[in-house]
Amino acid sequence: VCGVCGTACRTKSAGHAMVCTACNASHFPRTDPAVIMLVHRGDRALLGHSRRFPGSKMYSTLAGFVEPGETLEEAVRREVLEEVGVTCGDVFYHSSQPWPFPGNIMLGYYATALTDDITIDPEELTDARWFTRDQMRNSEQLGFQLPRVDSIARRLIEDWLDAG
Repeated sequence: VCGVCGTACRTKSAGHAMVCTACNASHFPRTDPAVIMLVHRGDRALLGHSRRFPGSKMYSTLAGFVEPGETLEEAVRREVLEEVGVTCGDVFYHSSQPWPFPGNIMLGYYATALTDDITIDPEELTDARWFTRDQMRNSEQLGFQLPRVDSIARRLIEDWLDAG
């Protein structure tokens, strides 16, 4: 819907813009990048179960939006601290994944945990746990699922598994 006149919009430029069918105003995606991170410490990685997937047994990496005025690395550390109460040190870029309109981009990171104790934010997560590589490799047998194979979350996990 057009933010100028309220009429329906149509896609333009292969989905990179929306144009109002009445007033012809052009609309472009907001630049709200998100960070997604695999937090690890030694031979364990931290995964959470999101409130957004109540019927699922999926545990995934943590994620959140970058706030104005903070670096991407600061966003990673802040999101981890807010969602699970874990303090992180080193943060390293891994890869990115675009989102469909009107989304923007998901920037993937590895973050090294400095603390172990988990205190979940119940607004975001229903559970969070440290998993070993063996537990992740046997997730189905242990009664939980990992993210879809075509997601950046799964790519972060798989690359971490392959490194150990």
